[in-house]
Amino acid sequence: MVYLDYNASTPVDQRILSAVAEATDAFANAASSHHAAGRAAADLIEEARGRVASLVGRGMQDVLFTSGASEGATLGLLGLMLGAPDRPNVVVSATEHKAIMAAAELGARLSGGEVRRIRVDTDGLVDLEMLDDRVDESVAAVVVMAANNETGVVSPIPQVARVAQLAGALCFIDATQLVGKGSFTDVTRVADLMVFSSHKMYGPKGAGALIVSRQVQKAMVPISAGGGQERGLRGGTQNTASIAGFGLAAELAAKEQMSDSVRIGRLSNDLLNALCDEPGDVQLNGGEAQRLTNTLNLRFVGADADAVMASMPDVMVSSGSACQSSVPSPSHVLLAMGLTAAEASESLRISLGRPTTREEVEVAASKIAQAVNRVRDLTADKGSRHDDA
Repeated sequence: MVYLDYNASTPVDQRILSAVAEATDAFANAASSHHAAGRAAADLIEEARGRVASLVGRGMQDVLFTSGASEGATLGLLGLMLGAPDRPNVVVSATEHKAIMAAAELGARLSGGEVRRIRVDTDGLVDLEMLDDRVDESVAAVVVMAANNETGVVSPIPQVARVAQLAGALCFIDATQLVGKGSFTDVTRVADLMVFSSHKMYGPKGAGALIVSRQVQKAMVPISAGGGQERGLRGGTQNTASIAGFGLAAELAAKEQMSDSVRIGRLSNDLLNALCDEPGDVQLNGGEAQRLTNTLNLRFVGADADAVMASMPDVMVSSGSACQSSVPSPSHVLLAMGLTAAEASESLRISLGRPTTREEVEVAASKIAQAVNRVRDLTADKGSRHDDA
């Protein structure tokens, strides 16, 4: 079995598993810090907060722990929009993750505003002219992915932030796919709010972060009532073990993300070259733009992606976002980039990760080529029989 769906989720690094196991001993409620057991849990959480803050180059006071990026987006967007009644609108790019879209739509509905979608070009890059036209003083936030989860295309975040700032809007960045995969200094410097998840960077599920400055925090309306945890913006007992694992994942990412990116990039290029040779007739979606080194979104002309995956159960890839993989419809990302529904249905997302080996890439290249050729042959055979009839 070869796993090449790391953009959906990553395995927990063995080093992090040990940290999570040890943290389960700190079973007390961190809010009960007036006794030793509570202080032990609180210390683990604050150590993790420092590690996450260091990874993104922000202060510890900017880090709010959540259950993941989806919750962080809801907490951030709703809290921001409900706290700014004179700015009921939000702007998003057409290729945003479904979870971010849902949070934006809920925020607009509750604040009486609208979601303004911005088109992208054929590589998935946001149309800056349209963005400039749609952002005005009624907009609370401009929401853009740092790197697309399906294509790996990296967004021009500094330019997007500049447009938002000129209109007094905040820049909200979904950094889920970028964090842990390379430098993102330009992103964290201009982002007013930023979200990402532990399980995309070899940490445990159930932990994530909303990065937001103290100034913006003061303007947000809390939408999760509780005992005042996370600066009063996200109530509820903290998940100490997962947060501790998330913190270590952040520390390891800070140390290893550049070397990981280079090594994985070489493997990704080797896989692309192999597939261009055999089975051939392959198109790289978003190939003219800067992309994450681990991500390939490939259209195998004449081969339905779901049929290809069914034909190679021992190679795990996807035909889109993990959150919509069960939905039998073409990728909204690829459609927004100008692909037809038929072309989008022939596209696979292949994403490599830290555990990926050269041997796995070689096996995957062979298996994918065989599966694509098999599907193409079957499709051609069906077409021939239809013509004969």
